[in-house]
Amino acid sequence: MGIPNMSDFAKRWQQESKPGVGARIKDSIAPEGPLKDRLEQAIRQINIQVSKLDALSSRLKDRDQRLFETIVRHVQKHDSTHATVYANELAELRKMEKLVEQAKVAMEQIVLRLNTATTLGDVVVTLAPAMSVIKRVRAGLMSVMPEAEGEVSEINNLLSGILVDAGQMSGLSVNFEAANEDAERILAEASAIAEQRMKDKLPELPTYDSGLGVGMGQKS
Repeated sequence: MGIPNMSDFAKRWQQESKPGVGARIKDSIAPEGPLKDRLEQAIRQINIQVSKLDALSSRLKDRDQRLFETIVRHVQKHDSTHATVYANELAELRKMEKLVEQAKVAMEQIVLRLNTATTLGDVVVTLAPAMSVIKRVRAGLMSVMPEAEGEVSEINNLLSGILVDAGQMSGLSVNFEAANEDAERILAEASAIAEQRMKDKLPELPTYDSGLGVGMGQKS
């Protein structure tokens, strides 16, 4: 057998040194490098918003407690006029509290999904409904947390860029009908969880019995 010349040896070495088919496929479906970094950045930014919403929720809860105590004092004085005024204010406050809690739960669900996305296919399937949820959350928060609009818009732009790149790299297209249905499910679940949390944490609003005067419907 003859000794191979150096040029043949070099060619074989280069061929053997190239990534195998399996490795190339893995690289094409795993969100690595800059895409992974951007995904982690998006998760960090969403978590920042969750923390801000949690802080706002705590402030609203404190205000809720003060209002409730004010209503109790007026009820004890049989001052139904002022009790009703403050009860109406408390009812509006609780609508705001539910909105904030729902937004927080929805964002927590998005973070959970993004953290479990291990392939580009996962990223595409996850990001499409996530962006729809983020847009809805942004619209809802404008009245209670206007400073969040720019930050949430930045998150949405970041997710949009990741989705485009992930779609191009994987060759997958977005099923917008399925994404919208998924977004609706996320928001519905977030609304149910927010409502249950409020029931667990907050006393019920006062109730008024016209035959007996003013009464309290506080949770036992």
